[in-house]
Amino acid sequence: MIRAAIFDVDGTLLDSMPIWMDTGARYLQILGIEPDSSLEEKIWDMSIAECSAYLKECYHLSLSVQEIYDGIIRMVQDFYFYEAPLKPGVKEFLEELKQKGIPMVIATSSDRSYLTAAFERTGIADYFDRIFTCAEVGAGKTKPLIYEKAAEYLGVLTEEIWVFEDVIHAVRSAKQAHFHVAGLEDAASAKDREAIRKECDVYLKDFTEADQFWKKVKSMDKK
Repeated sequence: MIRAAIFDVDGTLLDSMPIWMDTGARYLQILGIEPDSSLEEKIWDMSIAECSAYLKECYHLSLSVQEIYDGIIRMVQDFYFYEAPLKPGVKEFLEELKQKGIPMVIATSSDRSYLTAAFERTGIADYFDRIFTCAEVGAGKTKPLIYEKAAEYLGVLTEEIWVFEDVIHAVRSAKQAHFHVAGLEDAASAKDREAIRKECDVYLKDFTEADQFWKKVKSMDKK
């Protein structure tokens, strides 16, 4: 059964992970500096503030850490405002859920303003009743709090809600809180593909495989 849906954004609805995968390299290239080939591996787990300090120290930038931080934020913001595309099949799947009367909300680690701009540009803003952000609920996706808050808002039992995610720690958090989870393939999570596939209720290359999702829902309803 599916009575409501909670969607991640980056790597799930939007093909936006590239901006996070090569943030440091993109920023340095704007400055005319060639980044080290291992840069992104080194900064992958850093916050933007930590990344800014690292770039200043390791690349001997004359800019202040705050100036570097502001420059990265502008670069990321521009990507969402003007570039970030929908992943294949997204709009069609959202429309299908809408036609079935299934309410939808967002649960994201990203900034609300970025997503609002990207949703308006790509034409999907009206599908969602509300956007929940990790910053606003006070916990990242290693904990299920954001999904639980979304479920409270939706007024639906967790076992009747499907969460759509693309990263392993988020999948695990949602499953531990007894949500059904659909995993979406994304290049940024390639190393965890098999783990995600194993822990999800269904795994999709993208939303053009929505028929596989509905088959899974139907098979679970028969149990």
